[in-house]
Amino acid sequence: MLNKEHILENAKTTLELESKAIRDLIATLDDQFVSTVEYLSNFEGRVIITGIGKSAVIAMKIVATLNSTGTAAVFMHAADAIHGDLGIIQKKDAVICISKSGNSPEIQALIPFIKKRGNLVIAFTANLDSYLGKTADKVISTYVEKEACPNNLAPTTSTTVQLAVGDALAVCLLKLKKFNAEDFAQHHPGGALGKKLYLTVGELAKKHERPAVNLNTPVKLVISEISKKRLGATAVLENNKIVGIITDGDVRRMLEKHDDIGDLTAIDIMSSKPIVVDPELLAYDVMATLKTKGIGQLIVQNLSGTYIGMIHILDLIKEGIE
Repeated sequence: MLNKEHILENAKTTLELESKAIRDLIATLDDQFVSTVEYLSNFEGRVIITGIGKSAVIAMKIVATLNSTGTAAVFMHAADAIHGDLGIIQKKDAVICISKSGNSPEIQALIPFIKKRGNLVIAFTANLDSYLGKTADKVISTYVEKEACPNNLAPTTSTTVQLAVGDALAVCLLKLKKFNAEDFAQHHPGGALGKKLYLTVGELAKKHERPAVNLNTPVKLVISEISKKRLGATAVLENNKIVGIITDGDVRRMLEKHDDIGDLTAIDIMSSKPIVVDPELLAYDVMATLKTKGIGQLIVQNLSGTYIGMIHILDLIKEGIE
């Protein structure tokens, strides 16, 4: 049974082998990689990525990365391709074949059909002298000295290198295409990642009723408005324009100072010149303001001075924005 030291030693050895393989890979990058990037950045088709076994799993991940960064890509399992799925490939598509050995029977059976259809074939292989290495139009080396597997059998280091090459390809393409944060948001509308890039404070404010009182509203009614709207604050309006804000902190401080609050109104306890934000601002950017100012709420007001509503810091946290 392995003890703690042996477990850590094995883990470190694995990571060292894989990190070394990636470092070694850097030196092998050449004009074949450059020409592949240039071709894929300008062509009108999709990138079809295929493989068998663990290479197929890596192919699926690279497809996902390309699709999310502005390059249309489709996964095609090599075994399924020779049994009908070859129809996935369209006339203008390019095909990336991933195979460590480059001699997988499925790959050897597939390549002639792809070449006959006139599609460009790009190889990710560790064996440049293999069938795939010699027949592909462009060849990118994914050579590794050895697998991290102690038997040098289970794909470990080799799949890490394949994935790293896929990431390098995707990043080069997104930079050439000038794929920016707005483009990224369009591809990631869901989850915290997308919300950082597209969710506005105006959208958050619409989820709540607008808390509002006027200058002469009695304090008891102010407290009722804050409680009812459940945002911990209310805006103070005069002629439908924002002139102040009252937070639950203002209410607590008032109660500490006054035994009798019967004659007090909103103007007596409000904070004038509150911070307001435009509804088009990204919620992610506004979170920085909340943290910097040490406040929990912000009033949302458009450029014409119309009171849109209010957001609470918890609104942003619930959306995964921190």
